[in-house]
Amino acid sequence: MNRAVTFLLSTLAFTAGTAQADILSEARLGVMQENICVLDCDNADKEPGQNISAELLFASPDFLDLIWSPKPYVMGSLNTQGDTSFGGFGLHWSFQFADKWAFEPSFGYVVHDGELASPFPQGDPQGDAFTEEHVLFGSRDLFRTTFGLHYDINETWGTELIYEHLSHGQVLGNGRNQGIDNIGLRVSYTFDD
Repeated sequence: MNRAVTFLLSTLAFTAGTAQADILSEARLGVMQENICVLDCDNADKEPGQNISAELLFASPDFLDLIWSPKPYVMGSLNTQGDTSFGGFGLHWSFQFADKWAFEPSFGYVVHDGELASPFPQGDPQGDAFTEEHVLFGSRDLFRTTFGLHYDINETWGTELIYEHLSHGQVLGNGRNQGIDNIGLRVSYTFDD
């Protein structure tokens, strides 16, 4: 696994063990189906495994009140079949729209250990076989955008249906930008305030 992803996953584990209760807000754990078909299905048959995803959310600092008080987060996602794993950080919003229900978007930055480009020259039959099995991200750095539908089971536990998109958006890289779409279910644990 890429050293950067290993570092981020280790940081996530260390942070969970050392964060104080007044800083740490929530922990979330889930299973994601990797690379689902959403709009562009050309790559949806590549890397069809599952990821175990963990995320820690922190209390929103006062200076973020100007942008609807998002919670900073760190996260890691480990692919169970040895395909693309990633880890990173960002901001997570929660907008309650009904009793116990909330819409939860987030935006962040991740690094991954997936493929950037084919190692074979264009036209090489091995290259064609390689690109049929791997998503080519084009950049080690990616944006992570998520949309979640969260339900509070009680004051401590919750569950969430989440969609996640990873891409460099021609901003963090150039060239290949196949990106990836994942969908999954998570459980959340809210720490005492």
